Amino acid sequence: MRWVLSLLMLYIGQLPATELPPLRFAVADSWTMPLVRLENNQPVEGIMFDLMNTLASRVQRRPEFHVMPRLRLQAGMERGSVDVRCFVMPSWSSGQSGNFSWSSPLFQQRDWLVAHPRETAPANLEQLPSQVIGAVLGFHYPALQAHFDNGHFKRDDARNQLQVLQKLQAGRYRYAVSSQLSLDWFNRSLPEAQRFKPVALLEEQALSCYVRNDPGVPTQGILRSLEAMKKSGEIERMVKHHTAALDSQTQVDGIAHASEDDK
Repeated sequence: MRWVLSLLMLYIGQLPATELPPLRFAVADSWTMPLVRLENNQPVEGIMFDLMNTLASRVQRRPEFHVMPRLRLQAGMERGSVDVRCFVMPSWSSGQSGNFSWSSPLFQQRDWLVAHPRETAPANLEQLPSQVIGAVLGFHYPALQAHFDNGHFKRDDARNQLQVLQKLQAGRYRYAVSSQLSLDWFNRSLPEAQRFKPVALLEEQALSCYVRNDPGVPTQGILRSLEAMKKSGEIERMVKHHTAALDSQTQVDGIAHASEDDK
């Protein structure tokens, strides 16, 4: 999103970016588009890339991205190696130690059971026969956990959400769990007749950012900026930019690009 980066430098003014103090963001290495695309272990595009760059510019900081395993993100915040963590909710950080401030909710995360267009939508999960369900390694799905525990459903775990949907596309299983954002992004590169459909809403969550309360971090400025970005619709526009349906030629290019990323 090159126009965003250009506007950021105009906003900051004449101060060279290298002279700005850093604002260190936690980035999960399991994130995929539309949240983030990583190249050489650094984010280069995506909703969270746009949000973090815009946020850093608003508080006149240089964005610094620390990519780490998802299960180490909280520890990174607690030991002070990163300053801001986003796309998270307080219940995911139970037992949190340290002094932090939370933003208001910025995203609505919906987790769906999804399937090929030809599959029938069940009236309830109990109607589905015993089978394998595609899931992301390490993710907890409360609506399905009892079915996993009693063996009615078996998990087929992939490292990230993109791989889950690619395996569904390849016919490895009939149903998988996907967030609404990932589903919209994946479907945008498919012809309408081939797009996966949500068949059962599993969970809906409000996701936020939290920030270290530290003299070296402009915590209140960060929280005010996030609030302004939410109220102005800027965050919603970032989401739409990365999830809106593509035209025919871009669909072909997108499918080729996704295949190259999976190599």
